[in-house]
Amino acid sequence: MNRLSGLDASFLYLETPAQLMHVCGLIVLDPATIPGGYSFAAMQAAIDQQVCDVAAFTRKLRRVPMGLDHPIWVRDRQYDIERHVHRLALPSPGGYDELVSLASHLAALPLDRSRPLWEMWVIEGYQGGDKVVIFSKMHHATVDGVSGSNLISHLCALEPDAAPLALGPQETHGRDPGARELLGRAVLSNLALPVHAARIIAPTVAGLARTVGRARAGTAMAAPLTAPRTSFNGTITGHRTIGVVDVDLEAVRRVKSATGTTVNDVVLTLAGGALRAYLEERGELPESSLLASVPVSVREQSRHEHGANKVSTLFARLGTDVEDPLERLEEVADSNRHAKDHHQAISADALQDWAEFAAPRTFGLAVRAYAGLRLAERHPVVHNLVISNVPGPPLPLYFMGAEIIGLYPLGPVFHGAGVNITVMSNNGRLHVGVIACRESMPDVEALVRHFPAELDRLVDAVAARDATTPITKNAKKKARAKA
Repeated sequence: MNRLSGLDASFLYLETPAQLMHVCGLIVLDPATIPGGYSFAAMQAAIDQQVCDVAAFTRKLRRVPMGLDHPIWVRDRQYDIERHVHRLALPSPGGYDELVSLASHLAALPLDRSRPLWEMWVIEGYQGGDKVVIFSKMHHATVDGVSGSNLISHLCALEPDAAPLALGPQETHGRDPGARELLGRAVLSNLALPVHAARIIAPTVAGLARTVGRARAGTAMAAPLTAPRTSFNGTITGHRTIGVVDVDLEAVRRVKSATGTTVNDVVLTLAGGALRAYLEERGELPESSLLASVPVSVREQSRHEHGANKVSTLFARLGTDVEDPLERLEEVADSNRHAKDHHQAISADALQDWAEFAAPRTFGLAVRAYAGLRLAERHPVVHNLVISNVPGPPLPLYFMGAEIIGLYPLGPVFHGAGVNITVMSNNGRLHVGVIACRESMPDVEALVRHFPAELDRLVDAVAARDATTPITKNAKKKARAKA
């Protein structure tokens, strides 16, 4: 029997018509590389051939009687590729504006929970008909960043005519038990919760004590509930708006090498600069820095064998209160070092362990009450947005034979944090995907367009100083002392 982990199931309980818990992907393809040429029928059949025996694509949810335990996965005996891979065409002139408008509409549609929780739209007519776009959706209950990449690898190869990579372990379909067995297992699972609680309370208390110690020493990561309020930190609706852009990965790496920082530091600095510019243009720039929630994979450290989501979260200041891009990078890098050290001191399974206590009915009612009462606008802001940085392949990839020229992941948005920025590297480019609640950020392009400009500012700033000197507070103090 394949029971959802508490963390996987939590994404089901968090979902409402406004707070949709699927992750999307916008994949721009060059069909000219497909052996034998492109046709929708052939692509749909090829996708079916690759996923029809893969459990993650062909399983559906089955609820436990009375909602006494988390749901289980069972094989969908009526699985049909035509229910999952659809065909659309862009309206004329088939440019970027038409594409993101259509993608925004598709992102706002919920997945059908009576079927396997994924869909793809093959969108034709992009850029005058020269390009084909795949818009994909998969529920967060089935994937996190790493497992999502592994699932897509069932459809991607390193050569146009090569077999897909199919990364990660091959799962099997769980047994479909009877109602009595499900009910009995649910009762036993609930009886075991006090034992589970006793086992995780001690390490949790120890972790909190270490957090207090780090806070007193000034080496703790940024704390939630300390973010400034912005126009995108409130109750969200079900409308979505999307923007995507590319930046040069090699330029990011040059900045990283010249400043002694990391690619993730540079990515967060770019996001901070773009958000600063966006808010400044609107006259909304807060005095204190925005705070981002950054998902972190704990797949290698986790002791849990099952579950699609194996993540934790750290909180990072984005330096939006700092105008100079190099000073912002220094502060972000310094903050990230503390956050990583702090995060490593916390159990990798803390989030998964406590998520087991998420009660299906209670959790769902609480989320609906939270939204209905608009509580996100009444308490201190937990975090301003979510930012994910997903490493991708350094080589060209081919989706069913078509070369991938754009790969833009798009995560969910939440009440209280109506913007999500996800960055993925692929073949020398950083693909930036931004999704927002339309009422929270009506013009996503006003944010997206600042990413290349912020990278140019960083590159120019590095060129104007000694590129071999890492940015550190000590070096900065010495330079000021000499002046």
